[in-house]
Amino acid sequence: MIKKFHIRINDKSRVPKYKQIVDSIVQDISNGILAIGEKIPSINELSELCYFSRDTVEKAYKLLKERKIIVSSPGKGFYIAQSENIIRTNILLMVNKPSSYKMMVYNSFANLVGLEANVTMSVYHNDETLFLNTLEQGLHTYDYFVIQSHFRNKQMNHTSFTDKVVRMLDSIPRDKLILLDNVNPGIRGKYGAISQDFKNDLYNSLVKGLEKIKQYDKIILVYPRKIINPYPAGILQGFKEFCTDHNLDYEILDEIYDDMELQNQKDVYVTIQERDLVNLVRQVNKENLRLGKDIGIISYNETPLKELLGITVISTDFKAMGEAAADMFINKKKEHVKNPFRYIERNSL
Repeated sequence: MIKKFHIRINDKSRVPKYKQIVDSIVQDISNGILAIGEKIPSINELSELCYFSRDTVEKAYKLLKERKIIVSSPGKGFYIAQSENIIRTNILLMVNKPSSYKMMVYNSFANLVGLEANVTMSVYHNDETLFLNTLEQGLHTYDYFVIQSHFRNKQMNHTSFTDKVVRMLDSIPRDKLILLDNVNPGIRGKYGAISQDFKNDLYNSLVKGLEKIKQYDKIILVYPRKIINPYPAGILQGFKEFCTDHNLDYEILDEIYDDMELQNQKDVYVTIQERDLVNLVRQVNKENLRLGKDIGIISYNETPLKELLGITVISTDFKAMGEAAADMFINKKKEHVKNPFRYIERNSL
């Protein structure tokens, strides 16, 4: 005997009907209307009962099986499975590259969300095709999407969005989307966003360290170009404007080169990549120079190791970003907020 249950369909909704079938079944399980081990209608039975196409029901049941909410038994039918995923939202968190900073965002988000959801992190390496393919597949599997949007163009330069990415993001229901780092006017309607202002954040942070920076003869930004995971151009723009506005002698390098001429040059370096910071500190130590006296260092993005080593940093608050995204998810907020950015002065300046 198969219990009758109600499939709630809103014909005016932009949510696909197969997804509404999934949501209805999950809701009935959560409300105790359907119990674990209980048999549900076959694909043909539900199609006839609710006037759906067979393809629509088949797509819904496939998704329910992928999420382990139902199981099928050959010759017997479909049954509600015993799965902890039944009453939990599945969230896809997409980041552009693997790094300790991205893990800070993931950990703070997942820890605050707690038992309310299953959080899966996916890395797309700034690649548009990989991003689009992953997200297209995820649209059929996940209920909620938290996305950092960073890509490289054909010239290997950074871009926050591409036309294809905007169209894909615009297809996600607004109450299921949170963007991190960047927003785009092409994504219509109200949705959650926690953004950075790469240009002004860097500019304003360097202003806070201006008096110390003026003690050096030159300020040098180590800004890697043409790399697989490029950095926002706003960082470069903010640095140039800061130096020009304050009449500072400056230079921009692609990397910290081995055996650089550090002696008799009282410079302060702003490093972005970890390997450049490590290489610079190694050479400072080799030349017996005094960090914060002979050579200054400001590093982009805070880590526990930089705190331990006494490295001055300018950094967005990654923990705060993850927590803000979790708060938006938990409390169903659709608002745009700017993430805190900090200047933390230590002995390296």
